[in-house]
Amino acid sequence: MTDSVVLDPVDLEILRLLQNDARTTYRDLAAAVGVAPSTCLDRVTRLRRSGVILGHELRLDPAKLGRGLEALLLVQVRPHRRELITPFVERVRALPESRALFHLTGPDDYLVHVAVTGATDLQRLVIDEFTSRREVARVETRLIFQQWDCGPLLPPAA
Repeated sequence: MTDSVVLDPVDLEILRLLQNDARTTYRDLAAAVGVAPSTCLDRVTRLRRSGVILGHELRLDPAKLGRGLEALLLVQVRPHRRELITPFVERVRALPESRALFHLTGPDDYLVHVAVTGATDLQRLVIDEFTSRREVARVETRLIFQQWDCGPLLPPAA
C-alpha cells in the first residue's frame, strides 16, 4: 500500500470539483475554492506529482459503440501461480471487450468487466477466450442491467 498524502480542505474541494468535471479551468476552480489561479495550479500540480491525481479519462458509451451488453465475469484460475497468472492478465487486458480487471480474494480470483455486442458475442468470448484456457477452472457470468456512478472519492473523515 502507498502512504496517504496529507490533504487540507482546499485540496479536498479541488479533488471533489475535478472528479465531477475534470475539464474545469484553473480560473474557475480557483474561484470555486477561494484561492488565486496560480495557487490552484500549484496545488493541482502537487496533487499530480504526489500520485493523488492519476490522470484524466474520457468516458464512452459502450452501447453507442456497438457494445450494448455488459457483463461481469468471475474467473477462477487453477493453479493460482505467477507463471500462469501473468500471461492470463496480459491476455485479458489485451481483449477489446475488456473494460476492467480486478484480482480478488475469495473463491474467485478475477473479476472482469466486459462489453460485447450481444449474448452470442458474450458466449463466444467466454468459451474462446476464457474457458478454453488451460489455467481457467471456472467462469461465472453476471449481466449488468444498469450502472451508476457514485460520488467523488475522498479520504475518510478524521
